[in-house]
Amino acid sequence: MKTEIASELEFFIHLARLGSLSAAARELDLTPPAATKRLALMERRLGVRLVNRSTRTLSLTSEGETYLSHAVKILADLRDMEDAVSSSGATPRGVLKVNATLGFGRTTIAPLVSDFAKRYPDVQVQLEVTDRPVDLVESGFDLAIRFGELPDKRLSARRVMSNGRFLCASPRYLDKHGTPATLADLASHRCILHTQNDEAHGVWRFMHAGESVAIKVDGALSSNDGDIVLGWALDGHGILIRSEWDLAKYLKSGRLRVVLPDYTLPSADLFVYYPQRRNQTARARAFIDYLVEVFQRPS
Repeated sequence: MKTEIASELEFFIHLARLGSLSAAARELDLTPPAATKRLALMERRLGVRLVNRSTRTLSLTSEGETYLSHAVKILADLRDMEDAVSSSGATPRGVLKVNATLGFGRTTIAPLVSDFAKRYPDVQVQLEVTDRPVDLVESGFDLAIRFGELPDKRLSARRVMSNGRFLCASPRYLDKHGTPATLADLASHRCILHTQNDEAHGVWRFMHAGESVAIKVDGALSSNDGDIVLGWALDGHGILIRSEWDLAKYLKSGRLRVVLPDYTLPSADLFVYYPQRRNQTARARAFIDYLVEVFQRPS
């Protein structure tokens, strides 16, 4: 697939995603002058300007946007063609691009990738961790591992692990401030807020007796990092919502307690997402099956 045209398309996709010639050059192991020359040659051959340049940023022209949309589709079709020919009955091999959340990717997925690589030495896994979801189709990723469902109809998904969410607090906090008996009691408690993506700040949503209930809470501490807010709860600063995956060992040891267990929170199941393609590669199937095997293995 590393023909001249495929290489050119891949270069432009990286350039559009990173918004910088120097960043694209680093990712593709080019010198900045070589990247600049490649873009200039593309524009000269096409007879149009593909990007608007300024001292620090780069944006696509309307022609560049058109080129990008076709480039993404052409590369995806090329991958599908090669995978359809090479994957049937074959040993998993080739490049597998995987995206995961920052903390979970570093602490949990990276060690699993290490074990997967030992099992399938012919697969070259490229793991990228980001704090926000990425566009798998435009970014060229094969898979993304995320908690919760992504609102993108271009993707398919497979549940890797069920993962409930709970209200919890440390015994130290509950002994000092009391244990809430109803949702209304949360208004008089200190709540620790985990701010994620575009969720409404300080609004917690529950299901109780078949009805949806939303309540506004307040607290002195908030962060977009799950490990940080969990540490604050362990230190006795207030009541927090976290998933079963994060809480299990602390609930078992008694360092945290579940509060208001009769109120159900939206789950945070773990999913693997992938672009909808007619033929999934052998390496992608092997990696997804491996994740399911690990996460559904009895502890």
